[in-house]
Amino acid sequence: MVRFGIIGTNTITEKFIEAAKQHEDFEMTGVYSRTKERAEDFAGKHGAPLTFTNLNDMAEHNDIDAVYIASPNAFHAEQAMTLMRKGKHVICEKPMASNQQEIAKMIEVAKEERVVLMEAIKSTLMPGFLSVQEHLHRIGPVRRFVGNFCKYSSRYDAYKQGEVLNAFNPSLSNGSLMDLGIYGVYPMVVLFGEPLSVKADGVFLESGVDGQGSIIAKYDQMEGVIMHSKIIDSHAPSEIQGEKGTIIIPNISEPKDIKILFRDGTSEDLKDDNEYSPMYYEVKEFIDIIKGNKEQSTINSLKNTLKAAKIMEEARRQIGLVYPADQ
Repeated sequence: MVRFGIIGTNTITEKFIEAAKQHEDFEMTGVYSRTKERAEDFAGKHGAPLTFTNLNDMAEHNDIDAVYIASPNAFHAEQAMTLMRKGKHVICEKPMASNQQEIAKMIEVAKEERVVLMEAIKSTLMPGFLSVQEHLHRIGPVRRFVGNFCKYSSRYDAYKQGEVLNAFNPSLSNGSLMDLGIYGVYPMVVLFGEPLSVKADGVFLESGVDGQGSIIAKYDQMEGVIMHSKIIDSHAPSEIQGEKGTIIIPNISEPKDIKILFRDGTSEDLKDDNEYSPMYYEVKEFIDIIKGNKEQSTINSLKNTLKAAKIMEEARRQIGLVYPADQ
């Protein structure tokens, strides 16, 4: 068993735990929260015997092997490094940190302590995405990748009423690009590597974060187009357009029901084998790395995490989006 501590008591954490409990080697052992009452309530709900309000106490506890971090983005780096310095493996919710500099420090600590560090991007580890990788060559030379994820935030109505929740708070390194744009950027990096250059645009909200935006990434013989928003919905799919056909991905954040439309008029549904909850596959990857005594994921690699962060940081620079963590 891999004994997990959990940081964060929000909706995404609930989904992670639900998915992780499907894995036979997952054991939820402890919960960290800033308040004792919240930690105890959440731990009781999920059957975790340990609670913490001091992160160092969690880091030093012998009954915890690994920690899932789902706190606000601005806290990821410091929390992860505190845990890793005490020998804990860390799977950190996307984005891994506020910027490249923080991520580089996290990677350095992970290597020094010989622990596993992985960014929790569920989409690139799901069977549907692996099927895309397997069949990509069949559409011929790829000329355009389109990653589209625009989803009206459940917190936007509160924002319009004057309540700035975490999702729209720049002090927490949040906003549309960090929260949703990464779902387009990360698979593009995994499939096609780092682009030669990027051009970005965005729509700012009064709180100081981006409500939506776009990125055009230039490659040698193709381009990537990323569209993201937390203030509108889009029902258009993501696509990988090649000279012989196009791969249609209905939901880039949870790739399934994917098909290839060939130029000759034929089509083919790609096998995705989604037997488990979407977040299960990142849990499996993380546990497999730990139990196999490997250094890191080959897909959600630290190199890919840095490349994605570089793209997003350059996009933020171009649109003028600066976080306190960047100072």
